[in-house]
Amino acid sequence: MNSTVKKNRPVNLDISTIKLPITAYVSILHRISGIFLFAGVAFLLWMLDISLRSAEGFEQVKAIGASPLCQFILWAVLAGLAYHLVAGIRHLIMDLGVGETLKGGQLGAKLVVVIATVLIILAGVWVW
Repeated sequence: MNSTVKKNRPVNLDISTIKLPITAYVSILHRISGIFLFAGVAFLLWMLDISLRSAEGFEQVKAIGASPLCQFILWAVLAGLAYHLVAGIRHLIMDLGVGETLKGGQLGAKLVVVIATVLIILAGVWVW
């Protein structure tokens, strides 16, 4: 192969112009929600640790939990959990051979978005 031959392949380095299918967005968000949950568990364990130390610690966690910032963090962790759970169930179903076609994958991805959105809204209603 001649190394002096110029390759005429198109190169698109602008990520904002790339159009990804819904299945890609669902997959990327599933990974991001997993990373977010890993970080969120640290916050939840910190709250658990304080609440189990003493009665005063429990009251302190109750006071912290009443703040809007803490409620937002709790909702965000629950939202990540809801999305990750629904997307994970989709992957398990696909591992069984259901929804592996292009149309099946797209339908599964749309269902993940709809079901996760409903669960995230319900989590917000529950937290607030």
